[in-house]
Amino acid sequence: MPAVSSVPLKKLTSGQTIPAIGLGTFAGSQLENTVSTALEIGYTLFDTAWVYRNEVDVGKVIRKKIEEGVIKREDVIIISKLWNTKHRPTEVLPAIKRSLADLGLDYIDMYLIHWPFACKPAANEYELLDFQEDDVRLEDTWKAMEELVRLGLTKSIGLSNFNSSQVQRILNIAEIKPVVNQVECNPYINQKKLIKFCNERNIEVIAYAPFWTPSSPWIDKNVPSVFSQPIVNDLALKYKKQPGQIILRYLTQLGAIPIPKSDHPERLRQNFEIFDFQLSAEDMSKMDELNMNKRSCPFEPARKFKEYPFGSEY
Repeated sequence: MPAVSSVPLKKLTSGQTIPAIGLGTFAGSQLENTVSTALEIGYTLFDTAWVYRNEVDVGKVIRKKIEEGVIKREDVIIISKLWNTKHRPTEVLPAIKRSLADLGLDYIDMYLIHWPFACKPAANEYELLDFQEDDVRLEDTWKAMEELVRLGLTKSIGLSNFNSSQVQRILNIAEIKPVVNQVECNPYINQKKLIKFCNERNIEVIAYAPFWTPSSPWIDKNVPSVFSQPIVNDLALKYKKQPGQIILRYLTQLGAIPIPKSDHPERLRQNFEIFDFQLSAEDMSKMDELNMNKRSCPFEPARKFKEYPFGSEY
């Protein structure tokens, strides 16, 4: 059995609780081993998506650990996401059913709209660079998402990559409120305004790409690695922690829930062990100075879309 976790829990408006850190699974090279190791360390929050093409692998490990008695299904939170080509209301139910079949689970804990713009169905629905915009309102997609909760196929529903105006549009019509908004959040785009906006509306912010994403096809090559920043390394020495732990602690103190990814067991453990220290207000301000509102994952091919989420500051 994994050790009892000291990770704080956050209560969602759906009644669920969510740990203050989780594991991202996008583009992992040894995913089954990574998820298995993470469970042994004590991780209980796992983020995936249909477009990641790894739901089968994630579900396989989760089910195996349940069968072995290592974990109980109710102790694990699985997040998955509705892809852009599935925004038409008639496509939402089949989409989650496919994810459930791939995961081999009876329900998903949180199902998110992956991006706030709709794309027309395509022969290759994994194609990221040649989307055609579809005329589907976010509000209509959300109403279909609400039905998934009523059917018991997901415990909660939420958003991903939504800016504040798009979040508010959903809140204006929602009968079932979004519980989270998952966005890129790291020292180079700390999302302080969006975190405040969401938290004031009882929406938690999940931080993907907490270490920036140097492999992103749209990254600014002139921006240095966050791990090379002197303030990050100075604080690592001061607190006797690893640079990655400083970054993750910074994000949690901002109010975000980071979901770092690593295939290395020791880094998985280090990323998880960030709640035994706290950055001072002065050091938080120093980390704030790294912010440049610059994204590593801006999804540039969709910039022409009317619902492109990054047209406003937050």
